[in-house]
Amino acid sequence: MTPPVVLARGIAKRFRDGTEALAPIDLAVCDGEFVTLVGPSGCGKTTLLNLIAGLIRPSAGSLGWWGAPRPDADRSRRFAYVFQSPTLMPWADIASNVRLPLDLAGTPRAEADRAVADALALVALDGFARHRPRELSGGMQMRASIARALVTQPALLLMDEPFAALDDFTRQRLDDELIALWRARGFAVVFVTHSVTEAVYLSTRVVVMGARPGRIVDEVAVPAPWPRGDDFRTSTGFAALARRVTKAVAAAASTDAP
Repeated sequence: MTPPVVLARGIAKRFRDGTEALAPIDLAVCDGEFVTLVGPSGCGKTTLLNLIAGLIRPSAGSLGWWGAPRPDADRSRRFAYVFQSPTLMPWADIASNVRLPLDLAGTPRAEADRAVADALALVALDGFARHRPRELSGGMQMRASIARALVTQPALLLMDEPFAALDDFTRQRLDDELIALWRARGFAVVFVTHSVTEAVYLSTRVVVMGARPGRIVDEVAVPAPWPRGDDFRTSTGFAALARRVTKAVAAAASTDAP
């Protein structure tokens, strides 16, 4: 059997100041899954994402990537991280921003430029390669950030509330674009959001976390077929799933210590 993209066994995180951010957590993310983490503020969603990214180390337990103890054991199994802010270099044009991971990896310039052109086309920014970030809207800046993540052709995409600062119309449009990219490329996604409706709309599985310390309290499969659109957003099935996730989040918040 193909090993999970990410396998966490009993991982916990206690910071140096004594804060117990995560209780022991077991989580498996399989190839091609779209898994979303939801829960009350302070439940450790971003901490868990950072552990998966290898940005911090667990205090206990073990993490594996594609069956290996290191995420870079196979260069074909890359992952990328999209932060809540686009984090673009303001002095550089969009093409240079998107090319940054390839420049850091020493990719030959001609090969990198082709990859950048492909990534910009994927997010419908191929006409904005020479623009500076300040010349783009917030939604377009986030598309550029996603293009920068996709330029390495990751097998795992980690996203920490990437659309939280955008208006609802732009957010829904980018949700649809993200789904289209995910279905076309087949990578796995771990996505963090505070929006229950966004979680249900995007995901194959919603993982509900409770706080103090962070832990997984529920998992909700979303069996709705693809493609999804306004018909799904307005369906009774969508409403029922959103209610279930909302109740799980509310229950998790009500049991947190004061």
